[in-house]
Amino acid sequence: MEILVPVRFPLTRNSRATVERALELREGEGGVADLVFLHVDLFQKEGEVTRKQLRREIERDFDAPDASYVVRKGFLVEETILEVAANQGVDVIVIGRTRSGKLRRALRRLIGNDPDVENFLRENLDVRLEVVD
Repeated sequence: MEILVPVRFPLTRNSRATVERALELREGEGGVADLVFLHVDLFQKEGEVTRKQLRREIERDFDAPDASYVVRKGFLVEETILEVAANQGVDVIVIGRTRSGKLRRALRRLIGNDPDVENFLRENLDVRLEVVD
């Protein structure tokens, strides 16, 4: 079993809960599930996160041996998660409940549309989706 775990960097409270849930799922699989932690480095934000930074951030607070760490650049988080999930052939995606950022709120006001990562993934992938509050 392969579990994809998209998180923010640095880890937010919500991302920490997402990591904890993924580790619980892995434990439920006898500790043999593969974990893939993903951070989407948005093109529209300054700064660049490395895999090494992501790994250190997660390993500092969590015991996640043999996990993989992926950092991808993208404009939309949901599209990048979809791409990585499809390429990795994951069985489960663990995401935090969607929290709208400033850009999304501005776009929602302008065009009246606020993409929902959870619904987007449910509509476009046939994998188990765990949503953490």
